[in-house]
Amino acid sequence: MRRDFIEVDGVATSYLTAGDAGPVVLMLHGTYWSRVWQPVLADLAARGLRPVAVDLPGLGRSSGELTLETGTVPALAAWVERFAGALGITGPVKLAGHDIGGGIAQHLLVKGTIEIEQLALVNAVMYDSWPVPAVARYRDPAVVAATSPGDILNARRQAIRKGLLESAASEALVEEYLDPWTDARVTRSWMALAGAADGRYTVDLVSALRASAAPKLLVWGEEDPYQRVEYAERFAAEMPNTKLVRIPQAGHIPTENDAKAVSIALGDFFKA
Repeated sequence: MRRDFIEVDGVATSYLTAGDAGPVVLMLHGTYWSRVWQPVLADLAARGLRPVAVDLPGLGRSSGELTLETGTVPALAAWVERFAGALGITGPVKLAGHDIGGGIAQHLLVKGTIEIEQLALVNAVMYDSWPVPAVARYRDPAVVAATSPGDILNARRQAIRKGLLESAASEALVEEYLDPWTDARVTRSWMALAGAADGRYTVDLVSALRASAAPKLLVWGEEDPYQRVEYAERFAAEMPNTKLVRIPQAGHIPTENDAKAVSIALGDFFKA
């Protein structure tokens, strides 16, 4: 596994990848960063896939800074297409999304200009499941104005612990996840992403998703306190060609609770 950089819109963009050949699996994060995919990258590469887990602009290790305009689901979906173009990925694309990254992935499936041949959603936003209150509060400009980088750092520490579940939330792992938010630029970008979060972006996709025959996989940590498994059950029941794989004793970041189970589910799906 390695971290590489490429310029997108003149800005250095970071991504994690493993392997040098095979079909590309483009992997999108949400309110965290590419680190959420790290535990499964080597296993996916061993299956003959080439996973590419990108950091959205202004987040993780990518340069740049998001605004309320560039942090929306449609704007980020368009940016992902430009990132794919910079890497020479023209489609059809295997796509995975976690958290808000799943909302971006759904948008790409039904409205994007790149053909998506398979879609995997891992504890992703869908329907009206989001934004959760801890994110929605940043839609208020007064809250943003009163929030310091230290406030965001503390809030993200709590969210990471909760998302990992206490059983996996060692101090070293929490600090590793938290590291990007020690940069004030990243905290501003994260507040822009949160401020732009709007459940209408996924609600408006429902009709098109019901008409989509593309193979879809849901991989879900059953104990997710943010994106409840009931949403995944509804999606699997309503959307054609959809399979749900439940990960017991796993939370919002199931890649950390049971990387092997998540790797097997994703690998079996994308190699089918």
